[in-house]
Amino acid sequence: MKVTVHTLHAFAKSGSGGNPAGVVIGSDGLSEQQMLAVAKKVGFSETAFVQTSSNADYRVRFFTPVAEVDLCGHATIATFYLLANQGIVMPGEYTQETNAGVLRIEIMKDWTVLMDQNPPQYLEVLEKEQVAESLNISPKIIRDDSPVQVVSTGLKDIFIPIDSIDSLMHIQPDMEKVRALSRKHDVIGYHLFTYETKLGSTAHCRNFAPLYDIDEEAATGTSTGALSCYLFKYQKICGPMDNLTFEQGYSMERPSEILAKLETVGGEITRVRVGGVAANIEQMELNV
Repeated sequence: MKVTVHTLHAFAKSGSGGNPAGVVIGSDGLSEQQMLAVAKKVGFSETAFVQTSSNADYRVRFFTPVAEVDLCGHATIATFYLLANQGIVMPGEYTQETNAGVLRIEIMKDWTVLMDQNPPQYLEVLEKEQVAESLNISPKIIRDDSPVQVVSTGLKDIFIPIDSIDSLMHIQPDMEKVRALSRKHDVIGYHLFTYETKLGSTAHCRNFAPLYDIDEEAATGTSTGALSCYLFKYQKICGPMDNLTFEQGYSMERPSEILAKLETVGGEITRVRVGGVAANIEQMELNV
C-alpha cells in the first residue's frame, strides 16, 4: 500500500528550527502494524495519523519508530497546521480524539495552533542524587527551591530544575541510565529546564526520552504544558499566565519556541494550552 506522508517542523523559531513530525491524513485504512511501519520509515520522533471519529472532529494517533504513544504535542501542532495549510479546516475551534482523551484545538487567524492538555497531575518526587547520576552531573547543579518531580498533563515526565543555562547546555546524559530510570518510574523521559534564557522566555529546556528511541527532542509540547503547571504550583511564574514562552532545541542547533497559556480559578488550574506554528512542509510517498 502506498501512503502519502507530509513532513513539517513544529514550533520552529527559524527555518532550521523546530521538531520534525510526519502527518498522514486519511489513515483509517491503515492497521496498527502499518502505522508503526510508516513511523519507522519516516524516522522522526513521532508521526501522526489522522482518522475519522464519532467522538470528535478527528481522531489522531501518534507513533514513535518503536511504539504508539497516547499524545504528542508537536505532532498535534503539525497536524492541525497542515490541515489549515491544505484548506481542510479554517481558523476556529476543533476537537481531537486521542488515547489521552478528547482535547480541544484552536487555530488562530495567523495559523498558530493551540492544543488543550489535561489538568495537571503532580506525582512522585525523586531524590536529586538519583537523576544526577544518570545525567553525569553533580547534584549541586539541580536547584533546591523546587523538587525533581513526575508531572503529567497527558504524558508523564520527570521535571528537573537546573541552576544555569551553561550547566544545562553542557549536560551529556548516560542514555542507558536515563532509559532505566524512565522505565522504573513509568515516564516518557526527562524534561530539564532553567530560568536563564537566551531570549527572555519563561524557561530554557532540554528533553531526553531514550526509552522511546528519542535521545533528545527539539520541542516537546506535552512536557511544556506540564512544566507550565509545575512552575505555577511552585510559584515560579511572575506576571500573566496567558503568554508563556519556552525555548528548546538550541543544544541541537534546531531553535524552537513553544507557547503556553494557563487559566485558573481560585488558585486552581482550569485549562492548560500549548501552541505554536510549523514550517518546511514537504511530502513523501512510502510503501508499507
